[in-house]
Amino acid sequence: MLAIFGPTASGKTDVAEALAERLPGDVVSADSMQAYRGLPVLTNQPDRPTRLVGIWPLEHEGSVGEYQRLAHQAVDEILAAGRTPVVAGGTGLYLRAAVGDLELPPAPPPGARVSWERLYDAEGAERAHAVLAERDAAAAATVHPNDRRRVVRALELADAGSSLRPPHDRLWSEETRRPTLIVGLDVPPAELERRIETRTRAMAARGAAEEARAALAGRISASAGKVIGLEEFARLPEEEAVAAVTLRTRQYAAYQRKWLRRIPGAVSVAADRPPDAVADAILEVARARQRLPAPRAG
Repeated sequence: MLAIFGPTASGKTDVAEALAERLPGDVVSADSMQAYRGLPVLTNQPDRPTRLVGIWPLEHEGSVGEYQRLAHQAVDEILAAGRTPVVAGGTGLYLRAAVGDLELPPAPPPGARVSWERLYDAEGAERAHAVLAERDAAAAATVHPNDRRRVVRALELADAGSSLRPPHDRLWSEETRRPTLIVGLDVPPAELERRIETRTRAMAARGAAEEARAALAGRISASAGKVIGLEEFARLPEEEAVAAVTLRTRQYAAYQRKWLRRIPGAVSVAADRPPDAVADAILEVARARQRLPAPRAG
């Protein structure tokens, strides 16, 4: 398998498609927002057929667990057909779920989150954190009392018999389900910022505002509602929306770059060049790895 990760606007889709043509292979999306139908412009969905793009309606509450099952199925089907899976996307957790076998927490009891949110809001941060310390001391030690979202999440997991800090965290493990080359696309910050602004303006020209208003006029899940640009293009004048979305996207790209540095075994490849050149460089890395002698036992 090949897995392509990088910040938004780093060229993941074009590079993945170029790799799929050369191998040959099929692209599997690891983008949590591209999984939704109805937002092709805002989520920059590829024109070519791509696995796990547009699979969920906007009202669906997507999850990593559901995505992992679908991704593993897609990968296995591609391999069974004698082709190479090329997993590509900017959602780090989805990428790890696609190439690995994450031990995901069980579903919390119904209403658990609402109950703990009420406790936090009614009795205060210190009291909620104290309850967490009683139930899961290890998780409490890693969460600040003022971090409402994580305190509530930790209490929710404790209710389900799990923990925000499991004893064995496999998220950053080098283990993968199949032999996998994970590649991180590296674009200089100034070039990446230029690409982000150019892409945002192109989204506006392609009808992002109309798409956003249509989506918000119907039912939309909390997870789908996190699409960058959805609220901005629907509510703001175009220039203000472009500026706001560009800023949010740059901030998200910085977060993705941090994710890339934490993925074990990832190989960095310069991506400030045409996608075909990047794809060729990745294949050279893959061939070099295949020529390395196998490690000796013991």
